[in-house]
Amino acid sequence: MQVTGGKTVYGAAVGILMLETRFPRIPGDMGNALTWPFPVLYKVVRGASPDLVVRRGATGLRDVFVEAAKELVAMGADGITTNCGFLALFQKDISAAVQVPVATSSLMQVPMVEALLPPGKRAGILTVSAQTLTPAHLEAAGVPLGTPVVGTDGGEEFTRALIGNEWTLDVDAAEADVLKAGRELVSAHADIGAIVLECTNMMPYAARLRAELGLPIFSIASMVSWFQAGLLPRSYPLQMLDTRPRS
Repeated sequence: MQVTGGKTVYGAAVGILMLETRFPRIPGDMGNALTWPFPVLYKVVRGASPDLVVRRGATGLRDVFVEAAKELVAMGADGITTNCGFLALFQKDISAAVQVPVATSSLMQVPMVEALLPPGKRAGILTVSAQTLTPAHLEAAGVPLGTPVVGTDGGEEFTRALIGNEWTLDVDAAEADVLKAGRELVSAHADIGAIVLECTNMMPYAARLRAELGLPIFSIASMVSWFQAGLLPRSYPLQMLDTRPRS
C-alpha cells in the first residue's frame, strides 16, 4: 500500500476558527473539545473579541480570519467553520481564499430547515444579539429577509456574560434567558415550525429548549455534524455484508 502526505495533522476534518475569549465554555459549547464525537482543529483569532465581532461588525478582522483559515487548512483541516454566527459576513471571503468547503455560520441552515417544514411553517432564529444581527448578516448566510429573530439581549446573564467576555457564567440564569427568548419567539410567530440557534454558545441549552417548546432545534452542532459527515464519510467494512446463499 502506498499513501500520500501533505498535511501536518490527520483525522480532524473540521477546522474551527475561534474568537479570542475567556468566558467559561461548558460541555456542549462549540469551544469545548469534549462536545464533539470526532476530532476537530482549533485556531484562535487574536483580537477577535465577542464585542468586536457581534456588536461592531467585526471591523478590521476580515484579513486575519482569512489568514487563520489558511493556517487551519495547511495544518490539515478539510473544511472550515467558525464559533460565531455573525461571521457569516466573511463567508465569501474565506471561501474564496481556501480550497476547501466553508460554513461560517449556523444561520446557513435556515434555508434547508425551511425546505423540511410543512407548508405554512417557517424557521425562526434565536441570537445572542438581535440588535446587531443585520440584514447583511442574514443575506450573507442565505437567510430570507423577514425571518423572525429574537435575541437574549434583554436577559440577565447569557448575552451579558458572553459579549462582556466575563470570567464567570451562571449556567441556570443563562439557560433561563435562552428559554425565555424561545418562548417569546414562538408566542409572537405562530407559524414557527423549527428554531435555528445563531449563537454557538446556545448548544448546551438546545435539548431543554426542544423539550419546552416541542419544536426541532437546529444549532451549530447539527450543522457541523452534517458538515463533518461529508468531509470524512464513515467507512463500512465489506465484511459486514451477509453473503450467505439464500434457500
